[in-house]
Amino acid sequence: MSGWTFLSHHAQVLLCIARDPDTRLRDVAVEAGITERAVQAIVNDLVAEGYVERTRVGRRNHYVVHDHVPLRHPLQRDIDVGTLLRMFAPRGRR
Repeated sequence: MSGWTFLSHHAQVLLCIARDPDTRLRDVAVEAGITERAVQAIVNDLVAEGYVERTRVGRRNHYVVHDHVPLRHPLQRDIDVGTLLRMFAPRGRR
């Protein structure tokens, strides 16, 4: 099997955060198959663009995904984050 996937690392990180808003970045890195530093940069991108809100709770972060925000690429501007998340939610949570 070749190394490419249909979803970008940004989408993988967003899906991980949506599934567990209290997840640790090291756990996201393991799930997404990328470095913790890459996850941190992606989360910063998602926060800066308004897709995710990050709040410090004690020593951890809590994340809120803004599912009404449209996807970035012109071909997907009519699809919002909520639609993407519903497509990839586990079968019991759709």
